[in-house]
Amino acid sequence: MAPYESDDAVGAAHEGAARDGAPRPGRRKAARYAVPVAVVGVAAATIGLVPALADSGDPDLPKITAQQLIDKMATSDVQQLSGTVKITTDLGLPDLGGLEDGLLSGSGHDGSGDGSGDGSSADPRSRLTELATGMHTLRVAADGPDRQKVSLLERGAEYSLIHDGKDVWGYDSKSNEVYHSTAAGSGKERRAESPATPGDFADEALKAVDDTTSVTVDGTAQVAGRDAYKLLIRPRQSGTTVGAISIAVDAKTWTPLKFTLTPRSGGAAVVDAGFTQVSFARPAASTFDFTPPKGAKVTEEKDAAARTPAPEHDEDLAGGLGGLDVLGEGWTSVATVDTGAKGGLPTGSQGGDLGGFLGSLGDPVSGKFGKGTVFSTRLVNALITDDGKVYAGLVTKETLVKAADAGK
Repeated sequence: MAPYESDDAVGAAHEGAARDGAPRPGRRKAARYAVPVAVVGVAAATIGLVPALADSGDPDLPKITAQQLIDKMATSDVQQLSGTVKITTDLGLPDLGGLEDGLLSGSGHDGSGDGSGDGSSADPRSRLTELATGMHTLRVAADGPDRQKVSLLERGAEYSLIHDGKDVWGYDSKSNEVYHSTAAGSGKERRAESPATPGDFADEALKAVDDTTSVTVDGTAQVAGRDAYKLLIRPRQSGTTVGAISIAVDAKTWTPLKFTLTPRSGGAAVVDAGFTQVSFARPAASTFDFTPPKGAKVTEEKDAAARTPAPEHDEDLAGGLGGLDVLGEGWTSVATVDTGAKGGLPTGSQGGDLGGFLGSLGDPVSGKFGKGTVFSTRLVNALITDDGKVYAGLVTKETLVKAADAGK
């Protein structure tokens, strides 16, 4: 079916021509930078309730404009669903031969670097990194904001994350380990800590809709046997690595069924995720029941109540992350932070084998800011300067250098 009539008025509502991508220094609100950042979350930290694959024809649906489709998505209030999800992620990361697992375990799951993490194989903070690369199959279920379940299916094993009221359980059947935490506040508040449904991811992506973005309806599709409209989001700026984001939206419930992010460089999608089977009936209550199996090692999360809550969408992201600034705007936004570590990457005897290995993965660059090293994937690029500053975003290497020069 041919693409529907373009509805660039969605993006053009914010008057002004698209910027050329050259960043300008200054702090931005979270809503400005959270757009591209949230897309990275889709690619690298997806808990798995993003949808996947299985197109099977272009249904003939009534025409709809992009603004109408967005409005219907905004008013959708689906509380119950269950289904099977497949997600394929290809960030173009190098094969580290298992080194990444050692780095994660060595830093402690809490990122403290002192190995003081709880160390459970059922800890979701360590298991979610598996979704950053490769193909995965998940079973998902939800019954309102206080009951969700995600199961990562593996060869001969299964990892499940269950949220039931105030309890959150992680269970690794392979090691027979259980991770348990409790959190204050409602399920809705906890849900804001990270995207947890296809709707969450779509909401974050739609925050990019401004004069730097084109939004259109790009025809129809069938996903998991359901008719859907395809919403196409394209950055207008040339300095970003994002080519397009396609969201297949269910034509009856207005729930996102599929999410595809393709890079500007072309090739396979960075993220291709969607439902292969979905039902909007209420899951059985037993779906969310969990009792630690006999003989399982149970780890209780420490100081759960003391965890720092995620900033609200209208809070200043820079203030919330202590020292993080945002340069530029829209899709060419670049986050920067001064680590205070002079000398850039550790090398020679100081850096050992790890320092040399990391150095071999990056490209040396220089500019008004001085010298540094750029680490690249198909989506995210990061520049570490020799004077300890870090610049990162969904932008090209050239845009990073511009950001570093502008922020000098």
